[in-house]
Amino acid sequence: MQTISENKAFGGTQGVYSHTSTACNCDMTFGLFLPAEAADGPVPVLWYLSGLTCTHENAMTKAGAQAWAAEQGIALVFPDTSPRGEGVADDEAYDLGQGAGFYVNATQNPWAPHFRMWDYVAEELPALIAEHFGIDPERQSITGHSMGGHGALTLAMNLPGRFRSVSAFAPICNPTGADWGRKQLTAYLGEDEAAWARHDASLMMAKTGFDGPILIDTGAADQFIDLLRPETLASAIATRRQQAVMRLQPGYDHSYFFVSTFMEDHVTFHADALWA
Repeated sequence: MQTISENKAFGGTQGVYSHTSTACNCDMTFGLFLPAEAADGPVPVLWYLSGLTCTHENAMTKAGAQAWAAEQGIALVFPDTSPRGEGVADDEAYDLGQGAGFYVNATQNPWAPHFRMWDYVAEELPALIAEHFGIDPERQSITGHSMGGHGALTLAMNLPGRFRSVSAFAPICNPTGADWGRKQLTAYLGEDEAAWARHDASLMMAKTGFDGPILIDTGAADQFIDLLRPETLASAIATRRQQAVMRLQPGYDHSYFFVSTFMEDHVTFHADALWA
């Protein structure tokens, strides 16, 4: 593992690191904020999964999360959204290929050799961070924006017991029923829609739910709301009677202005679960 940068921030350290990933078969980069409390022992961790076109850097620099994480004494992990580099498959469209990994393990060519973001985020990166940094693996929560919100919700529901809480900003709620999803799931996983179900938050909510609190914010003026399909997740939550808070925020769109506005709410929400 290589240190790209480390900067003092809110009494802690914002670092950027790279390493050779076995899961993705290429070099990967991630951001990690450690609060001051990490110097005294392991701290809880909140994972932030970013959306389409993003790298580890977008949320790290735009979301304003470090101030609230420092106040709560929790770490933040900012993974990349896909494998990258020479020899890694890509597509001219912004919503497929590099920057658009959708947090799945691809089974179809040309994506299968590198696009194994599920294994990377669920297994490889947590193990790496636990080995090298002061993280408490027993106290983890997860959040994300858009495609990352999709990833956060599906990881949380597919890995029972891993995360104490889950939240999302404008998540893609029903990718099996939307253009943000059907295209990518077909490309990465093939035509058999049965293989898609575990990567659909609305379907997973109906099937398993989540054993813990959920917070979801979506802007009522989100320009992509028809692709996000929040109504499908709301229906599944109501049918299951799942513990959840799902809010439509009047006037807010899909941007990081929206994310940063409600970041304090989300970090505080996770801190309550992580320190319980």
